[in-house]
Amino acid sequence: MSTPAKENESRRVDFLGCPMDLLTSETFLDEAKSAIENKSESRVVQFVNANKVAKISEDKEFGDLMWRADYVLTDGLPMMPLARMLHIDVPERIDGIGLMGKLLQLANENSFSVYLLGAKQEVLEACVEKIGKDFPGVKIVGYRNGYFKREEAASIAADIAELRPDMLFLGMGSPTKEELADEFKDSCGATIIQGVGGSFDVMAGLVKRAPNWVQQIGFEWFYRVMQEPRRMFWRYATTISRCLAVFSRAFCSRHFTPVKR
Repeated sequence: MSTPAKENESRRVDFLGCPMDLLTSETFLDEAKSAIENKSESRVVQFVNANKVAKISEDKEFGDLMWRADYVLTDGLPMMPLARMLHIDVPERIDGIGLMGKLLQLANENSFSVYLLGAKQEVLEACVEKIGKDFPGVKIVGYRNGYFKREEAASIAADIAELRPDMLFLGMGSPTKEELADEFKDSCGATIIQGVGGSFDVMAGLVKRAPNWVQQIGFEWFYRVMQEPRRMFWRYATTISRCLAVFSRAFCSRHFTPVKR
């Protein structure tokens, strides 16, 4: 059976060394619904943003991991103008927490099952309670906090496989969530596997997401820095500068390389 990554080669492009799938959230949700209803093989959802571009520029193995994903969606509003300057037309920004909400709504409407892995136990329990209130049609078949050793991952995947959830959300940071999604694809039994980062904290009400107008002008990252300056400032400063360096090389190579005669 072919995977979405193979089926959709025509919509996958190379963006600064990272794969990028040019599709809308509506198309993705239609395909996710069909995959779940047809009990298809697991499909991993990853996201491209400044952090991923920076990491791939220094880590070939991580780049290979990203190219193995079935979907790589465009997160981070600043990626869109950079892509346009490289003549890549991104139809829509699809951010991680926004997609998680849309997938939960899909699960709510179709009684799909969900498993949550990650965050502290109290955060996770608050998130599960919130989902139960906001999406009563969702079947939460299990959840586990994110405090475990990597050597325990295989047994956790086996436990999840016994429950065979339609969706698995990984609430942990990068690169752990990307690596686990890639590792779990052939062993956890979930149809849709998405890393959602700190979305459990947001859903539990512990971290406030930026207002819509801040998201729309591309400054959600700055809002996060203001909330957690010590943890987030250097992370964003280093990854954004590395991403811009990679973009500058690609832009100059495309537009200013002399034509050989």
